[in-house]
Amino acid sequence: MIKSLLRFVIAVIFILSGFVKAVDLVGFSFKMEEYFSPSVFNMPFLEKFALIFSVIVVVLELLLGVMLLLKFKLKFTISALIALCIFFGFLTFYSAYYNVVTDCGCFGDAIKFTPWQSFIKDIVLLAGLIILFVLYKKEFCSKDDPYIYSEKPKSNKLKSAFFGVFVGLMIFVMAQGIINEPIIDFRDYKIGTDLKAEKEKINKNPSEYKTFYSLKNTKTGEVIRINQDDYVKESKYWEEGTPWKTEEGKNESVLVKEGYKSEISKFKIEDPTGQDVTAEVINAPKAVLVFSYHPKEVSKELLAKIENKVKTQNATVIYGVSTMPNTFKTIKNAMMDGTAIKTIARSNPFVLIIENGKITDKQTAKNFVEE
Repeated sequence: MIKSLLRFVIAVIFILSGFVKAVDLVGFSFKMEEYFSPSVFNMPFLEKFALIFSVIVVVLELLLGVMLLLKFKLKFTISALIALCIFFGFLTFYSAYYNVVTDCGCFGDAIKFTPWQSFIKDIVLLAGLIILFVLYKKEFCSKDDPYIYSEKPKSNKLKSAFFGVFVGLMIFVMAQGIINEPIIDFRDYKIGTDLKAEKEKINKNPSEYKTFYSLKNTKTGEVIRINQDDYVKESKYWEEGTPWKTEEGKNESVLVKEGYKSEISKFKIEDPTGQDVTAEVINAPKAVLVFSYHPKEVSKELLAKIENKVKTQNATVIYGVSTMPNTFKTIKNAMMDGTAIKTIARSNPFVLIIENGKITDKQTAKNFVEE
């Protein structure tokens, strides 16, 4: 009973983890790009394969999770999941210890974990899998699991049919997320989101940070860490002739009060001169925005078609938003951080329609043009 319950819980966790990433494979590939970036593992040559690696990881999670649930090839399945947990544990520990990837994307945008929370989750799963391996050890057989030989053929056929249907469904979900938009949108920018209301919530309850200084006493060699308030109050740390000197590059900004959390806080659009036009966009009766996080990769023909279609939308505000100031030729250009654009738009380019601050439609540029 205990081992069956433990097997069920672990299997469901892997299936859920794989599913939320399968829904938004492109979003997960952005996270893989972070790991390959120069600031983390310094393997930028692998960034172009991020989507392929994402598919492999998600398929492994889903298939192994279902195999564990159905008790298919149990010895192989548990062993493979242990290896997968060790791999994930290494990534999450590295992220947490070096503070390089602040969200591992373990459960996509559905559930956010800090790096240390992700690492603890991986360790707990690893411990659970090792316990399962020990509990089921007597049932392992050299060729396969004993249940295959003891269960009725009808039962085996039902499980095989379920496995086949599950695989087909996951292929459809993953393809939909890559070609179009995720079937289920876990992001803060889902259709129906009121950007204006979200901005107000953020402004009413902002996060608070304090700067901590690293000070070294030039006479004694003592090093201390002190927050900005105490630093200002104690004149001995900054008065003329003080032996205390700040250590360059070691000051740190620390979150002391977490306010209202929302990715909308990064929704900031500027024109090519640097003027903030965000308010103009979210207050407009109808705004149509064309986003591109890699404008150089978009064909001129597609851009021309998008611009022509956008101008027929009877919108009061129209902007082409990218990481470059001159991407669009016949509509106004605006700029936004590439990472922030990726949070909003999974395809490149992408169209977002906002009416009185509320997102009313979002779709790939190709779908928008073909409408």
